[in-house]
Amino acid sequence: MAKRGKPPKGYDSWFEYELHTDYLSKCKYHPEMITYTQTKLYEPDFAIGEFLIEAKGRFRDSEEARKYLDIRASLVFHELVFVFYDPTTAMPRARRRKDGTKFTMAEWADKNGFRYYTCETIVDLLKEAEVC
Repeated sequence: MAKRGKPPKGYDSWFEYELHTDYLSKCKYHPEMITYTQTKLYEPDFAIGEFLIEAKGRFRDSEEARKYLDIRASLVFHELVFVFYDPTTAMPRARRRKDGTKFTMAEWADKNGFRYYTCETIVDLLKEAEVC
């Protein structure tokens, strides 16, 4: 197939355009959005009572952080909480703000409604879980 420019507006490729116009003209093209779920496994670092505890030194990338939103959405009887080594650690690819700071892991947790602790404050969670 010879190189061509961009496909016609609304089509993802020339192949889709030609398939639609030559063979599937009676079919709807991109008829609707369909939600799908990927089944994956998550192994928390610790668990105590209803709490799943994830220990984080840092997030490797933004996809890893997104993963925890998906995990939380699937939880029914548990709460996912974090223990951050340093909550002020910058998130991956965080841009420097005008004041010189970067978006931190603590800010990410707050923004997304996760509780987080440090080694110094984890005793608060243990008290809540009635372990101490």
